[in-house]
Amino acid sequence: MAKVIKKKKQNKRAISPFRIEWTKENYIIASIGLFLLIIGFFLMSQGPWDNPLSLSVSPVVLLIAYLIIFPLAILYKKKKAVENDSSEG
Repeated sequence: MAKVIKKKKQNKRAISPFRIEWTKENYIIASIGLFLLIIGFFLMSQGPWDNPLSLSVSPVVLLIAYLIIFPLAILYKKKKAVENDSSEG
């Protein structure tokens, strides 16, 4: 009779290069973005529809939150301290 060879199951998990490891700084930046969103929408709701505050200031605050703060919170990565190993002579 032929021998039956059993293959062992390997529990190798592929490590994704897209892992997001958020630190305390990332959460702080994201909370600042959320605060700016709240302020932007609050400013937009103030006064009549032709109020300069709701037509000019509010969209700028919202653009800063959406285009600068949130991507910064997602992409921010703390640089690792590099030790100087050049102890020559």
